[in-house]
Amino acid sequence: MNSGAQAVDIAHLIQVALTPIFLISAIGVTLNVLTSRLARIVDRARAMEDRLLRPDYIQDDRDLHGQLKILARRSRWINAAITFITLSALFIALVVVMLFVNAFLRWDLSVFIACMFILSMLTLAAALLAFLIEVRIATTTLRIGIEEAARQGD
Repeated sequence: MNSGAQAVDIAHLIQVALTPIFLISAIGVTLNVLTSRLARIVDRARAMEDRLLRPDYIQDDRDLHGQLKILARRSRWINAAITFITLSALFIALVVVMLFVNAFLRWDLSVFIACMFILSMLTLAAALLAFLIEVRIATTTLRIGIEEAARQGD
């Protein structure tokens, strides 16, 4: 094979590999959102814990222990989402590496590449589902807090 044909093949391979790279970029942005949510949950939980541990703490109408349980539940779901989306990025990275290995070593890795891509999509879907559950928990508990405040105001 001449060098001109090889250059065209390499250019085509890079084009094929760019699509998964863009997916990794999108996953990185989503991972940033998830870690920001986790940080806010942790900060809020620490503030509540500090308030509970103060010697001058007086229990009022707000159930801080119940709110901490909800925050712990939310953090578990966000942690699961972060784990799944990180695995998704790892699988996509393996797809890109295997595309190049497949091209240069002339191994038939098409089944492996397809499986890694499917795993990536499944773990991405699991991450998005975990994120959706966490958001639903957050919005449901927000509505409960608003309803309680409205009842106390009556």
